[in-house]
Amino acid sequence: MVKILIIEDEFAISQVLKAYLQKVNYQVEQAYDGEEALNKFHTIYPDLVLLDVMLPGKDGWEILREIRMESNCPVIMLTALGEVNHRLEGLNEGADDYITKPFVADEVVARVKAVLRRSQADHENPIKRYGQLEINIRAHQVILNKKNVTLTPRDLSVLMFLAENPNQTFTREQLIEHVWGWDYEGSDRAVDLAIKRIRKVLNTWPSSEGEIKTLRGLGYQLRVNQK
Repeated sequence: MVKILIIEDEFAISQVLKAYLQKVNYQVEQAYDGEEALNKFHTIYPDLVLLDVMLPGKDGWEILREIRMESNCPVIMLTALGEVNHRLEGLNEGADDYITKPFVADEVVARVKAVLRRSQADHENPIKRYGQLEINIRAHQVILNKKNVTLTPRDLSVLMFLAENPNQTFTREQLIEHVWGWDYEGSDRAVDLAIKRIRKVLNTWPSSEGEIKTLRGLGYQLRVNQK
């Protein structure tokens, strides 16, 4: 049975989430502060964590950093903070998704299912190889021509998403939804800038093996040679 750890200090919210997650047959554990959260994380080894930002003791950012030092367990951040910089902080620190309060419990369940599906796919086939380009989804590592490639967390997320869906075209809006999150409030120009930076880093990747293509009026795709 899939185990979910809810780290939320507001008892009523935690209980609502627990009820909805149990309804779809998830096993649920709860923690109400930072110390209890880390103790339970190391005890039950959850398959996914729902993590509130504002907690007594250690806050959500500290807990997320400690989890990421030892585990790739999927983490969805829960917070009442709605500013873009807070969302970006969570995603750049390694969160898998970000949900702003107030939220609809059914939507949280849907997002949990989506993140678990992505996580399962990553574990089944974590390494994508396209000629000289190798992308390790689980390790968040990119190797080109046998050398490590350095990307910002956001650009890495864009490249990994495209690599998991080769030869498929995605609009700016679709990339924002999948990578930045549905509640991103910035300009869609962020997608163009990310693609530009990724292309610069991958400029030694032979075009005969693949490239990031722009399809005018449609969007972007990672075109790869499937031979």
